[in-house]
Amino acid sequence: MLTEVSETMPDDLFLTTEEVSARYRREISSGTLRNWRAMKIGPSFLKIGKAVLYPLAELEAWDRKNLVICRATRIPSGKELEATG
Repeated sequence: MLTEVSETMPDDLFLTTEEVSARYRREISSGTLRNWRAMKIGPSFLKIGKAVLYPLAELEAWDRKNLVICRATRIPSGKELEATG
């Protein structure tokens, strides 16, 4: 006897193309994501049939990879200020 098991993917682990666009405040459009998928650039994604899903963990990794780290601004000491001015 076969038992049918219906499992669905948790909604909070994957985002649709529209949800990804909203995550980045529409600065990255659905069209841009579509173009990036065709060129194999941008965040990793799953394609299941016609459905395109972006794993949240992959988006977070992509965010970290694209993070621009600025060096700390150095505040001149009192002696340095006296020497220049």
